[in-house]
Amino acid sequence: MPIKNIAQPELLPVTDVLRLRKYGGGHAFALSWYLDPETVWLVDGDRVPYTPELLDKMYAHQDAYGELYFIEALEESSWRPIGDVCLSLDDFAIVIGEKAYRAKGVGRAVVSALIERARALGWERVRVGGVYDFNAGSQRLFSSLGFQTELKTEKGHSYILPLGKE
Repeated sequence: MPIKNIAQPELLPVTDVLRLRKYGGGHAFALSWYLDPETVWLVDGDRVPYTPELLDKMYAHQDAYGELYFIEALEESSWRPIGDVCLSLDDFAIVIGEKAYRAKGVGRAVVSALIERARALGWERVRVGGVYDFNAGSQRLFSSLGFQTELKTEKGHSYILPLGKE
């Protein structure tokens, strides 16, 4: 479900080979991402793989809370889901589930596109609820886009990006 009173686009172009597809309820293909202990470590700070029920609960929460999208990459003329991202007022969350796409600029491109979406919606800020201290990649990503540490959390920090008028 989109953000209250705001129509969520079905597709958001990111680059010529990346786009965001609105979450439509189906996500069985994403379970493999959340069975991977390394991915779960970066997301949850533990290595306990998700169950299908936990994945259902996570996506239902994100879909009710903000704009939930699957990140898709163009591969040989077909779009393939490689991760997920949720834009909401209080917690921006992104996971590049397919390891081959990590550290290749995908996260930066996706976050940049959604920062522009937030600006277009008239938001004053974008906030990341928590990045673990051991997640150097996410720290670099958000810092490189102008996010500043905001508050100390149990295992890391929250980040905030004020959105000025362009």
